[in-house]
Amino acid sequence: MFDKLDDLLARYEEIMNELNEPTVTNNQDRFRKLMKEQSDLTPIVEAYKEYKKCKQDEEDSLALLDSESDEDMKEMLKEELSAAKKRIEELEKELKILLLPKDPNDDKNVIMEIRAGAGGDEAALFAAEMYRLYVHYAESQRWKTELLNVDEIGIGGMKEVSFTITGQGAYSKLKYESGVHRVQRVPETESGGRIHTSTVSVAVMPEVDDDIDIVIDDKDIRIDVMRASGNGGQCVNTTDSAVRLTHYPTGIVVYSQTEKSQLQNKAKAFALLKAKLYDLEQQQRHDAEAEMRRSQIGTGDRSEKIRTYNFPQGRVTDHRIGLTLYKLDKIMNGDIGEIIDGCILADQTAKLARMNQEG
Repeated sequence: MFDKLDDLLARYEEIMNELNEPTVTNNQDRFRKLMKEQSDLTPIVEAYKEYKKCKQDEEDSLALLDSESDEDMKEMLKEELSAAKKRIEELEKELKILLLPKDPNDDKNVIMEIRAGAGGDEAALFAAEMYRLYVHYAESQRWKTELLNVDEIGIGGMKEVSFTITGQGAYSKLKYESGVHRVQRVPETESGGRIHTSTVSVAVMPEVDDDIDIVIDDKDIRIDVMRASGNGGQCVNTTDSAVRLTHYPTGIVVYSQTEKSQLQNKAKAFALLKAKLYDLEQQQRHDAEAEMRRSQIGTGDRSEKIRTYNFPQGRVTDHRIGLTLYKLDKIMNGDIGEIIDGCILADQTAKLARMNQEG
């Protein structure tokens, strides 16, 4: 581990030297790559420098302790030694986590898709509430959301909704939301007061940017334009602005109707299709690496029931990490940070355990 840390420290110093050269700003691509690498290395380098300082403090305290005869000074040196040792242990754990292989998609924006599952209108109502949950969570992170497509039902529910979330590290947190979310409550339409169980499925896909090569052949795709349906604003329902793409090889169909312009809807539809094709490619890779998929939280099986929202008891349970919280109202308003932090910790623990087995 320390050989690797020394190499990273040397690389960090190389980058800093190169960034200080006046000519580097003339090549914007090179400058951006160096800045990105420097940003990625900074937390590791800072932790490692602190670790080395603590190790030096430990050695200094031990040397002074051997030569010191004053009891008060000895006591003070023992306290300093104990504090250094404690911090060294903490930093070793921190460095192991920082050295875990990084998901290349973590810094990407995301496209989310929520679909009503079992439960009819009640599932569609819950899908709309889940959409609001993620919009509120995005706002709390200072991320931007943009609607791609929505299929609404008359009572305020959504059969399906897809939208983008743009912001630093969006995928690194939201990837843990992929899977089936289950709600248990008495529907407003239920006169007998019986608790119903409904489900919605959430898919979280990294947005495909220029560094990912997804080729869509013209002959593999059909583009249909039509009049938008549902609750549209002025002009939206009066022109053929909605766009539907059908991808023949995979059978994937995407639809975009939120913009007034056919061109804008087409661009959004292609962005969604690219994300779906990349996601499909990732799923197939994870299926081929079954052990890796099992040890990861939130990037595996889309049909897995990951969370239950029980309204009568006011509780939310994440089944993957065994976490139950009795603050359903806050969670439905976007307060999901504690659940996401729990998933990140469980994911890191599983990866560390696997790394230790391999090591």
